[in-house]
Amino acid sequence: MTDQRLTDQQPPHTPRSLIVTFYGAYGRGSAEAPAGPVPIASLIRLLGTVGVDSPSVRSAVSRLKRRGLLVAGRTADGAAGYGLSSAARELLADGDRRIYGRPAARSAQGWLLAVFSVPEQERHKRHLLRSRLSRLGFGTAAPGVWIAPAHVHEETRHTLERLDLDRYVDLFRGCHLGFEPTAASVARWWDLEALATQHRAFLDAHEPVLRRWARRRPVPPEAAYRDYLLALDSWRRLPYADPGLPASLLPAEWPGGRAARVFAALHGRLRDAGAQFVGAAPA
Repeated sequence: MTDQRLTDQQPPHTPRSLIVTFYGAYGRGSAEAPAGPVPIASLIRLLGTVGVDSPSVRSAVSRLKRRGLLVAGRTADGAAGYGLSSAARELLADGDRRIYGRPAARSAQGWLLAVFSVPEQERHKRHLLRSRLSRLGFGTAAPGVWIAPAHVHEETRHTLERLDLDRYVDLFRGCHLGFEPTAASVARWWDLEALATQHRAFLDAHEPVLRRWARRRPVPPEAAYRDYLLALDSWRRLPYADPGLPASLLPAEWPGGRAARVFAALHGRLRDAGAQFVGAAPA
């Protein structure tokens, strides 16, 4: 699940973002049995649970359809609905590894360098390339030289090939040999304070939710769905803004690990109960 923006606080839960989050969490089915179109009436009810009104749902769906992420269709009983395009399914699948279980990077794994050159007559591609590398979590080592932990290599290659940007880029894997300490370089390549602020904002918003759920038995499906969708909508941007930098290179008391544990606990506690609410939603 992608579509991230780097901000210094928890971003607002926009209708479009919540719809993408909903499809990523509950609207895909499985690889063997992809889900069909979600009835628009069900989508309106389900998004209403997290505070999105009907006109906003319809407007956001129209925008996502124009972008080629949603496609109109009919359910088995003939109701009008919207399903994911093949491109959208691929984008969501690409995001799963980061959002739900990215591995912790280690310094010994080294770094991935992306060095690019775009002809002047195609300079619009330069902006797209910078934007995409930023969204993948790359930091800027020098003009035209971007850096990320080595574990994002396959995702980077896949993304650049899908967007037909690979012909402008050379990828290298290697180690940082100096001259300043690597931790000091990392602090130049990424805005660590801005990233830490994002993690703390997530914790401020969702750690109290986890504490409430830790005391709550049983798990009411509607409340689980609401809290999980909002947590996922906030969380899914963070593993891109922060690509999983090695802990040994980060400041003391880095909040990223705690934020990841809070999301993982909410996911484990709420996701399946929320699916019960989605499955019971009338068309």
